[in-house]
Amino acid sequence: MPTRSEEFAGLTVALITPFRDGQIDIDALQRLVEFQVAAGTTCVCPVGTTGECPTLSHAEHERVISAVVEAAAGRIKVMPGTGSNSTEEALRLTRWAAKAGADAALIVAPYYNKPTQEGFFQHFKMLAEAVDIPICVYNIPGRTGKNIEADTILRMAEVRNITMVKEASGSMDQASQIINASDLTVLSGDDSLTLPLMAIGGRGVVSVVGNLVPKDVIAMIAAFDSGNLDEARNWHHKLFPLCRDMLGLATNPIPIKAAMELMGRDTGELRMPLTRLSPAEQAKLRGTLVKYGLL
Repeated sequence: MPTRSEEFAGLTVALITPFRDGQIDIDALQRLVEFQVAAGTTCVCPVGTTGECPTLSHAEHERVISAVVEAAAGRIKVMPGTGSNSTEEALRLTRWAAKAGADAALIVAPYYNKPTQEGFFQHFKMLAEAVDIPICVYNIPGRTGKNIEADTILRMAEVRNITMVKEASGSMDQASQIINASDLTVLSGDDSLTLPLMAIGGRGVVSVVGNLVPKDVIAMIAAFDSGNLDEARNWHHKLFPLCRDMLGLATNPIPIKAAMELMGRDTGELRMPLTRLSPAEQAKLRGTLVKYGLL
């Protein structure tokens, strides 16, 4: 049975925000969009966790959204991160994304202030009713400090514009409950869990490793969708060490930016308080990329 936002099924890539000398490198950002268009990626997600959104000013956040929409030019979907622990700030960013021409908005659960389940519901309902674009609820309790319970997400499903969930709770039971009782489009928020999640009805992934190997992630998803489970498993087992060994080195996006620097596709610059990998970690990362065949 088709889910509510099937047009977002497949690979969404959580884009990094490239910096040069402390400033956003818009040319490099737009080249990243071109790379994903060429790969056949479904959607790009700027200014999310991978895009270092907590360290961008409001003006920078808006500039990145507009630059990515402009570069996409309708050839690839754009779903920027517009969440905040302030409902007012999330409202302003989500309206900006809609006005700029984004196809959807990825909204992380309010973090640090730990709302009640009623608070989560009212927050997302207010945002969804303020714009016409689809809303993807991003549940990542490991970062936000609190889980949006499955019952709350199912209640959100009654709001017309809430059509997707980026599921990064790590709980297959929670994902199963949402998929079993709604037509929400559920996307994996963990690269290593994409295939397991699809096996229970998930429709794709918002991916970090897709910055490096989008065609491989697309191949795994396509194999599963066509019923070729052996091929899908083979892709999963090829991708799994890259996901585990690269992303396990340090907090995202530190390792992915370091990998892109090693591959000549980024400066590797981060904004404080994020810091670069140590020399030992860099050596481990190089070994992982060599083993995969990327260096």
